[in-house]
Amino acid sequence: MRQVELEAVVRDARAEDVFDGVVRWDRYPELAPHVQETTVHATLPDPRGSSSWALHFRSGLLRWTEDEVFDRERLRIDFTQSEGDFDEFSGTWRIEQRGTDVSVRFTCEFDFGIPSLEGILDPIAERVIKETVAWAVTGMFNRVELAEEMDLSEPLVQAATTAEG
Repeated sequence: MRQVELEAVVRDARAEDVFDGVVRWDRYPELAPHVQETTVHATLPDPRGSSSWALHFRSGLLRWTEDEVFDRERLRIDFTQSEGDFDEFSGTWRIEQRGTDVSVRFTCEFDFGIPSLEGILDPIAERVIKETVAWAVTGMFNRVELAEEMDLSEPLVQAATTAEG
């Protein structure tokens, strides 16, 4: 299983506001260029949600539907694919107040279930997922610092299209 992690700090924010922003899956297509579309089937204030995703991936779309568990008290969101292109896909968002700042930690694990192609598919999927989360978080909030340097100037989907075209 491949693991993806992204950590960020949202400066001068409230953890509850960050939590409420992160779960706005409907906003991700406008925030992250990899996201073709999202469909929210159920969300807050229900403790359980469901959403469908389509991300630009290689020369097509990576699609899945996930079930989410929202724990606003613990500022945690767990998700698991219920159907889609992954053989396995699950993860967690953890949000934590740290003084006047908010820590955001996204982790997920995935497996396409195709061992012969994991060397090709996994690194691309890892990058697409990580960049999607980074663009969404940096687009939602005014002052965000990512824990690692990332070049968000040209999305992989545009780079691939440019290289192919």
